[in-house]
Amino acid sequence: MSKPKQKVCIVGSGNWGSAIAKIIGANAVKFNKKFEETVTMYVFEEMIDGKKLTEIINEQHENVKYLPGHKLPPNVLAVPDVVEAAKDADILVFVIPHQFIPPLCANLLGKIKPTAVGLSLIKGFATGTDGSIELISKIIEKHLKIPCYVLMGANLANEVAEEKFCETTIGCKDKRLAPLLRDIIQTSDFRVVVVEDCEAVEVCGALKNIVACAAGFVSGLGLGDNTKAAVIRLGLMEMVKFVDTFYGGSKLSTFFESCGVADLITTCYGGRNRRVCEEFVKSDKSIKQLEDELLGGQKLQGPATADEVNGMLKMKSMTEKFPLFTAVHRICTKEIKPAELINQIRNHPEHVMRMEGVIEDPDN
Repeated sequence: MSKPKQKVCIVGSGNWGSAIAKIIGANAVKFNKKFEETVTMYVFEEMIDGKKLTEIINEQHENVKYLPGHKLPPNVLAVPDVVEAAKDADILVFVIPHQFIPPLCANLLGKIKPTAVGLSLIKGFATGTDGSIELISKIIEKHLKIPCYVLMGANLANEVAEEKFCETTIGCKDKRLAPLLRDIIQTSDFRVVVVEDCEAVEVCGALKNIVACAAGFVSGLGLGDNTKAAVIRLGLMEMVKFVDTFYGGSKLSTFFESCGVADLITTCYGGRNRRVCEEFVKSDKSIKQLEDELLGGQKLQGPATADEVNGMLKMKSMTEKFPLFTAVHRICTKEIKPAELINQIRNHPEHVMRMEGVIEDPDN
C-alpha cells in the first residue's frame, strides 16, 4: 500500500517565502508520488495598483512586490486566509517575520491536521515574559502542538530565486521525516545537509544577524577587510559560546555547516542587516527610518535580535563575556557611537593568551 501524498503549505510570501515557493512548487511536481502537486501559500493581502496581491500572484505567477522578475510555478496557489491555506497541510513551512508567529499560531490552533509538522525558516528570537529568549520553533510547537524543525543557511533570497548554487542546513531529529523534508527543498543548485542539532542550527540563524550589523558598521566606518574579518571571527566565537552556554550539548561541527560560518559570511557581506547598518554610520537617521526607506517593506532582524540577546545577557550578568553582541546593541540604540565598536572589542576575551605556561605581561 502506497503512502498518502503529503500536502505542503508555505506560511508567508515575502522575499524569502516567495523564493522558497519556487523550489517547493517545482519539487511538488517533480516528486508527485510523494507530494500533492498544489502548494498553498499564505499571502497577507495587499493592494498593488488597485489589485489584490493574491490575484496578481495567481494570475501572473509572480510576487510583484517582494520577488519581482521571478516566476512562481503555476501550482503555487496564493491564499489570503491562513486557516484556509493551512487546514489540509501535512507540512507547514513557516517563513514570516517572527513577531507575527504567536497571533498566527493562535489563529491556526485546532484548525490544522494534528499529524502536521512544521519547518521554520524564520531567523530570529522571541522574548519570554521573564526576559529569556524563546526559539521560534519552540513557540510553534508550544502553540500548535506539533513538532517543528528548522532550515537555516547562506541563502540570500534573490540569489536562491536566480538559481545560483548554494547550500542550506535542515535541523531535524526525526530520521523518518528528514528525507521527506530534504526532497521538498533540495535541487541541483540548492543542496541540503540534514543534521540532528536543531537548536544550534536555529540559534546560528538568529545570532549571525547581530554580527552582520557589526560588519555593516565596519563598512560604514571604512575600516577595511582585515577589520571585518576580525569582527566575523569574534562574532563566530561569541555564537559558539552563546550556544554552548544556553543550549549545551550542541556539536561544534554544526557551526561549519551552511547555517553557521557560511551564513555568517554571506550575511556580513551581502545581507540587509549589513547594508542598513552601513548606512546608519553614514547618516543621522535611526535604524527604523533606514529600514523603512531601504527595505521596501521587508523587516530587519539584527537590531531586534541584539536587543533580545542583550536582555538575556543582562539577566544572567554576562554582557562582558559577549562584548561584540553588547556593542552592537549599544550602537543600535545610540547609547554609544559606531566609531566606538573597535574600542569595545579591542580586549575581547578571545584575545587572551591560551598557551599553557605563558605569563601575561600586565602592562601589555
